[in-house]
Amino acid sequence: MSEPESDLASRPLPDDPGDLGRRVAARRRALGMSVEELARRAGMHPGYLEYVEHHAGARPSPAACARLAGALETSVSWLRGGAERTPDEPSGSPPQLLALDRSTSLELLRPGGVGRAVFVEGTRGPVALPVDFRMLDGAIVFRTGEGAIARALRAGSPLGIEVDHLDETLGEGWSVLVSGEAELVDDPEVVTRIDALGLKRWDGDHDLVVRLVPGEVSGRRIRRHEPTG
Repeated sequence: MSEPESDLASRPLPDDPGDLGRRVAARRRALGMSVEELARRAGMHPGYLEYVEHHAGARPSPAACARLAGALETSVSWLRGGAERTPDEPSGSPPQLLALDRSTSLELLRPGGVGRAVFVEGTRGPVALPVDFRMLDGAIVFRTGEGAIARALRAGSPLGIEVDHLDETLGEGWSVLVSGEAELVDDPEVVTRIDALGLKRWDGDHDLVVRLVPGEVSGRRIRRHEPTG
């Protein structure tokens, strides 16, 4: 279960990033990649990758782990500490990551669902919080409370949304990252239309509505690698 927004946002980045974070960071450095390069390869927000590497409580979704494994040329099992072999001899083949175009990526978001809002809050660094979102007039909309997301938007912090889907049985799925201009909506007519979409409210008061107009959009299709021969 995801931690409440207030708990996640109030925690500074710890010195001990946890086993998964250490493995991701060590493998990234061994391959000579920067945070930005790995984030680009994995179709992931750089702020969220920093969150994973430095936050012991980070729990990347199965799809996020699959993307990281593919970009780091290793296996999900190794990243999660379930394999004793080195990354050069992974137990299980890394998944293939295929780029998706903008229209395909946005179409995958059309039904809505649960994603992660990624942003930087002051000196605490990157924060990733779960949100229930929908699409309205080409924009991503979700509800939030008077917490970290609202403070970040009022401070002018950029906002990204990551959405993952993975079929763990097949080891296949997709991931989409959207960033752009985000704002708190105060137009009563727009708020009424958004309310009609049936957005879930997480724990606490979520009286604010956020609208993110897609700017940069990237998507990855995750496919299981089938060895030949």
